[in-house]
Amino acid sequence: MNLALISKYVRFLTITILLIMLTGETIAQTALPLPRFVSLKANEVHMRTGPGGRYPILWKLVYRHMPVEIIAEFKNWRKIREWEGDIGWVHKSMLKGQRWVIIQKGKQILRRRARHDAPAIALVERKTIGQIEKCSSTWCQINFSGLTGWMRHSQIWGVYPREKVR
Repeated sequence: MNLALISKYVRFLTITILLIMLTGETIAQTALPLPRFVSLKANEVHMRTGPGGRYPILWKLVYRHMPVEIIAEFKNWRKIREWEGDIGWVHKSMLKGQRWVIIQKGKQILRRRARHDAPAIALVERKTIGQIEKCSSTWCQINFSGLTGWMRHSQIWGVYPREKVR
């Protein structure tokens, strides 16, 4: 192969890699799908402007088990979206695959069964975090601090429309 051609190819690859890094585009680092929901492992997690400890902290996320959506990966860092829409980077060690949800809007009715006419067992306040037990394509069974019932996907943040969780 021609040395000049190899040199051009190496320059092209170098520029491409730099452009990917500068534009914030990321390459998936795991075989797991993107985007996906996970939850925070700790009571305090630093969300940063970029994928590394040297980047400034945007927010301190202070809700243990809070669901977040991983939208990109870079090495040991995950670009996440939190329930209010803010986006930043956290270290993968601060995340766990366990599925939780959060009440995003107002007070939501928790029902005894997965039916819109089922008896209400509680009104769950905004910002309340609950653990998913399972989801059909429209309803999720959720445990809110020992009180278990059903909510529609549209009532919670942390599950995709029509997503089934077992």
